[in-house]
Amino acid sequence: MALFIILPIFYVFKMSVSEVSKAGLIKGFAGLSNFTKVLKGAAFGLVLKNTVIWTVAVVGLSTLLGFILAMILNNKFHGRKIARAIVVFPWATTLVIQASAWNFIINTDYGTLNTLLLRLGIIDHAVNWTPTAGAYFAWEIACGIFVTIPFVTFTVLSGLQSIDSSYYEAATVDGANFWQKLSNITIPLVRPSLTVATVLNIIYVFNSFPIIWTMTKGDPANHTDTLVTYLYKLAFYNGKQGEAAAVSVIGFLILLVCASVYMVSTLRKEDK
Repeated sequence: MALFIILPIFYVFKMSVSEVSKAGLIKGFAGLSNFTKVLKGAAFGLVLKNTVIWTVAVVGLSTLLGFILAMILNNKFHGRKIARAIVVFPWATTLVIQASAWNFIINTDYGTLNTLLLRLGIIDHAVNWTPTAGAYFAWEIACGIFVTIPFVTFTVLSGLQSIDSSYYEAATVDGANFWQKLSNITIPLVRPSLTVATVLNIIYVFNSFPIIWTMTKGDPANHTDTLVTYLYKLAFYNGKQGEAAAVSVIGFLILLVCASVYMVSTLRKEDK
């Protein structure tokens, strides 16, 4: 923990308040000048907004869809084991491969999406699925959701399988419908698993680098950048490692506050 987590975090904090050369050498104390330069930068506001949209959209939709899929896979049906194995595939594949596959799917000239729709007769000419930076960012979010759903699904599924069936039997005898069982039995009992999945998801998605970097590298003009890809550019493309460290600290603090608030609010609800 000290070697691989605590010391690197301390070093990043130190770099964020230091003057750093392009070679990464710390020259001296710089105060908050790195933070000032970052916050006054033209791209920072856009990058921060992208990061919030990226995190909220991917975590929110993957949690909703993962929960629904977990409910389905918790039922007994023919081929359930095969279905569970298929759901694991997007999670088991590396993010670089997933992002590359999505880039291939939506390509205008030779993408499989256009090929499929043309052969089905749904469209009569190739469609440009990424006409704007916003459209490309939406596809990146879709890819992020796709690869995150399995994690939520199996975390929630483990919680669902720990619920005693006698609760549902008693509720059925009392005349409870599906929605009453869901709100009064399923969600309260699966909330601990859902809380763990959500907090870890916030951390993973906020810090996610491969999908955006593989698909767009944050282009055009930072319109698809998040904080992680932005600080990478600052550090290794522009040689501004002090400013990159400042962005990293800002991201760390945002993530710490968000995760803490969510955990505290969830634990309070459980205590009640």
